[in-house]
Amino acid sequence: MIKPGMFISERYEIVESIGSGGMADVYKAVDRRLNRNVAIKFLKAEFADDQSFVDKFRGEAQAAAMLSHPNIVNVYDVGEDSGLYFIVMELVEGITLKKFIERKGQLEIKEAVGIGIQIAHGLECAHEHHIIHRDIKPQNIIISRDGKVKVTDFGIAKAVTANTAINQAIGSVHYLSPEQARGGYSDEKSDIYSLGVTIYEMISGKVPFGGENTVTVALQQIQGEAQPLNELREDVPASVQKIVEKCMQKKPERRYLTVTDLISDLKRSMREPEGDFVNMPAAIVSDSPTRQMNKDELKTIKTESSKKKISEDEISDEAEPVRAKTSEAAPVAKKKAVATTQTTKKKVNKISKEEDEDIDAMDPRFEKFIIAGTVLLAIALCIALVYLVMRVTGYLGGNTAQTPTTTGYQGFTTAAPTAAPEDLISVPSVEDLSKEDAEKTLRLKSESFTIIWKEDYSATVEAGRVIAQYPPAKRDVARDAEITLTISVGPETKPITDITGMKEEEAIAALEADGFVIHEVEYRPNAEIEAQTVIGTEPEIGTLAKTSDTIKVVVSGGVDGNMVEMPDLSGHTYDEAKSLLEERGLKIGETDFMNSDNYEKNLVCGQSVLKEKMVELGTAVNITLSLGKSEEPTPEPTTTTEATTTTTEATTEEPTTTQEPTDEPEVTTESTEEIIYSYVGSVTINWPESLEGFSSVYAEIYQGDAQAVVYDSGEELDSSSFPLQLAIVEDEDTGFTEGAAVVHVWFGDEEVTYNVVLSAEPAD
Repeated sequence: MIKPGMFISERYEIVESIGSGGMADVYKAVDRRLNRNVAIKFLKAEFADDQSFVDKFRGEAQAAAMLSHPNIVNVYDVGEDSGLYFIVMELVEGITLKKFIERKGQLEIKEAVGIGIQIAHGLECAHEHHIIHRDIKPQNIIISRDGKVKVTDFGIAKAVTANTAINQAIGSVHYLSPEQARGGYSDEKSDIYSLGVTIYEMISGKVPFGGENTVTVALQQIQGEAQPLNELREDVPASVQKIVEKCMQKKPERRYLTVTDLISDLKRSMREPEGDFVNMPAAIVSDSPTRQMNKDELKTIKTESSKKKISEDEISDEAEPVRAKTSEAAPVAKKKAVATTQTTKKKVNKISKEEDEDIDAMDPRFEKFIIAGTVLLAIALCIALVYLVMRVTGYLGGNTAQTPTTTGYQGFTTAAPTAAPEDLISVPSVEDLSKEDAEKTLRLKSESFTIIWKEDYSATVEAGRVIAQYPPAKRDVARDAEITLTISVGPETKPITDITGMKEEEAIAALEADGFVIHEVEYRPNAEIEAQTVIGTEPEIGTLAKTSDTIKVVVSGGVDGNMVEMPDLSGHTYDEAKSLLEERGLKIGETDFMNSDNYEKNLVCGQSVLKEKMVELGTAVNITLSLGKSEEPTPEPTTTTEATTTTTEATTEEPTTTQEPTDEPEVTTESTEEIIYSYVGSVTINWPESLEGFSSVYAEIYQGDAQAVVYDSGEELDSSSFPLQLAIVEDEDTGFTEGAAVVHVWFGDEEVTYNVVLSAEPAD
């Protein structure tokens, strides 16, 4: 029984259960060695004793460990502890695409396409490594809090071989390809079909085929036709409609042949929504196409047909007397006719049986030869098997020690490798090393390593350093094993996608789909373009840029100027701040006062709306004016006077604090220590009435130039957790002072502000 607080392999501390699947249970845990949160997937107890399930579970790890891509959940470790088989994976904070669809109903077209592109990028990496996922569905897609889409659960993934067939349809039936539903051959095009169904669901809000049971749905996958998307939504572009149709073709050869081709069309649909660029293959005739027969073939068929007709006539002649008698005889004669007819049928059956026996007949000498060969082959196999057993168990060659088993792939016990244990070495970690240092590190382990070099783009690893290695670090390999190292060539350079006319979220998704992950948004008033619509980018659209460059997305402030950008009021007088606000159609609100070490007296040191934020015309903005620097309390000194000579005496019995002896040594004065203050306050956060379901909650406090995070839920909450009482404590060295401040709270994408007053209290 897995419980919170348990340690797995003396390293992973279980925190809580976060999900369950068909084969495994998933828990959140803390890797105490690396001090990071991870997700651990445990094979369910009822399957742990079944070797086939254990092999499938191991296959999941082996498949996923080969893959390293931003759109695929990383696998860190795999092993077994006290009969518990587990896989340690990257913990992705977010929600599944299925919940995202359920929450929004129908996704915006470009939002759905952007998510589809990221899923396809993950599949592209898997297919390049000859891995088929075979269970693509929204439940296996996670959208992280930063908007990154990740494919997970390679539980039924399988490396493609020359004969990749499945004995039964595996996966969720609503997303299975027709060939999987039939239990037939599956390949990369099966994943493309499932991705097409997923995009269909994102756009329409429902799966293309439904039914009372899985059999009904499977039959529809094989035979039925999905309702076209443009019948469910009028705003579906023609290009997207055709892309989904092509993905969901019943015959695999009519779909996209590679995910790379699919990605190309999806990206193009973002630029040319109504473009006619999707190439729909013509219907292909079945496996037995019609062909023209030649004269010899026709002659042979006619000859065989004539022979068959003669044989039938002979049988008819035998039966003719019976028919003649039947027409004249009494009812008793009819029974004889029936009997004669049955005799005729038996004769025909006998003739057929004799023909079959003639066909199946074999030369007795040849038959004896086959039997003798089979016996000799069986004897040879037995001898080879005995030899192999004796060799392995050590009875051959004077070796009496048994060959031990070794720990195979990251913890699973497997048969001993062909090399002796002392010939195996652990692969060192060379990721993030330079090419030269990586090679030196490997050569120090073994001069016999064969190093294969590959190159790839990376926005995070500088050029010339190792991005990835295979086999991974700490894997035991032979001394002459092949080691594949992927070297970064730096960030990829590509033209900036045309995102004008898109909504802000869609534009950012499109940039991320092209690999641009560093971006910022700037709002500019615009009287002609609808609010929240992208006007352009900096650098300009079409400009070649590195994927590591910062792309500024310029967004319209709204039609007729009903949205304006908030100016920076800091450092201005009250009249100047009022004038700046009125110039933009805003008005000044309430005024607070507070001490500030950064702004002189009567200058604005705080504002209730952040600068550069887009706000509606007529919005009232509260400001905070500086009272100048806070006066530090003057401590009362305690003075002790000690005469160093015996000639001076105090004039009174008790010394005063102002006594300054004349011609005496300097008096030592000790003052109290400087008091350190903390600035504390509290605020009650309420759940917005406009929100339903769950949302992440994040809060920051602002006061002039000072800023700090005061709350981060770390997970999604609902209305049952509110009202939420926040206690705010900020130290002097963070830049906060006594007085008014503003707390900005984000419920997902929705922002709410609260005013709070900080008071000074001596720090402990």
